[in-house]
Amino acid sequence: MNATSAALFEKFSKLKTNAGNHSPSLTTLKVQMPEIEIKVDACFLSNPYATELFLKYFKKELLDTGEINNVLEFYPSQNNEIASLVGQHLKIDPSRIFIGNGATEVVQAIIHNFVKDKIIVNIPTFSPYYSFALPHTEVVYYELKKEDNFTVNPDEYIAFVTKHKPDSIVLINPNNPDGGYIPHKELIRIVEELSWVPTIIIDESFIHFAFENSSLALPSIASLIDQYPNLHIVKSMSKDFGIAGIRCGYAILPAEKVSYLLDRGFLWNSSGLAEYFFRLYTRKDFILEYEEVRKKYITESLFFVTELNRIPKMRVYPTKANFVLIEILNGQTSDEIATELLLTYGIYARNCSDKKGLYGQFIRVATRYKDENEYIIRSLRTIFR
Repeated sequence: MNATSAALFEKFSKLKTNAGNHSPSLTTLKVQMPEIEIKVDACFLSNPYATELFLKYFKKELLDTGEINNVLEFYPSQNNEIASLVGQHLKIDPSRIFIGNGATEVVQAIIHNFVKDKIIVNIPTFSPYYSFALPHTEVVYYELKKEDNFTVNPDEYIAFVTKHKPDSIVLINPNNPDGGYIPHKELIRIVEELSWVPTIIIDESFIHFAFENSSLALPSIASLIDQYPNLHIVKSMSKDFGIAGIRCGYAILPAEKVSYLLDRGFLWNSSGLAEYFFRLYTRKDFILEYEEVRKKYITESLFFVTELNRIPKMRVYPTKANFVLIEILNGQTSDEIATELLLTYGIYARNCSDKKGLYGQFIRVATRYKDENEYIIRSLRTIFR
């Protein structure tokens, strides 16, 4: 690494440190490091085709009509009004829908208000599930093994939970950062056998990228919410609908818990743009078009993963999400590979050196447009040849 690259690496490392357990936003990176030309954002996880679809409606219905003025000038609806729309769309009692300013706010609200003395968290996973834990809450880690491709073994997991007797558990399905997926029947079995756990959290933020048959049907457990009163489902809308900048998420909770949160400051936490998206999300015309881009994106992602698996000296872990976890096996560190991708090729990938539960050198790469995926593949081939 020459002096210029070393200085840029040091600058980026400081930005990463300031971002905590997450990565600096693309905007932060562009403002703070204008000397870098970022060609592909393969760090943050979203379907770019869905973003295009949203923008088509946004332009036609808000910009071209001037309706954007009302969206920006006037207050949006309260949480329970938006929840009513989402509940009707999902065919779930609206009193059980909690709307959040992004899924991270939803996670924080659940962890701070309904997790009591002990929670079991799988690692590696999305860090807020353990970093948001209150000081009096004991966090017990269930380590997923890389030799098992970070999959959850239902028998071992049930035995582990039974041994530790927590009041809360959390499963992200598909998991982040590896994309590991618990099949629908196995997940139901886990929920049934652990029915004595007061709070079971299932995070389905990446479920729109998962499938179990050739029709690519959505394998969500949300439709079974009434059968399991201890079930709490978290859903980010950022990844699958490509609208992270709007901050949209929701949870399906027991009605009394939704009421509890609304009475404690979460009554009016959505922006006008977030409300516009949620109203769009509940429309049949939008969802029909969305299903087309969802399936197109999954198909291209499958090809992307297949081609990545052909590259030697790196291991690509099985995924049912819109990203891949890559273990580096050529003797370089994740810092070195992530830096080379960024500085030489303009590819912003997620350096996973700070991920709890990952032992080795790992980066995470998101699926993008087809031509961007091809550029990522060519760049990694050059690095690892």
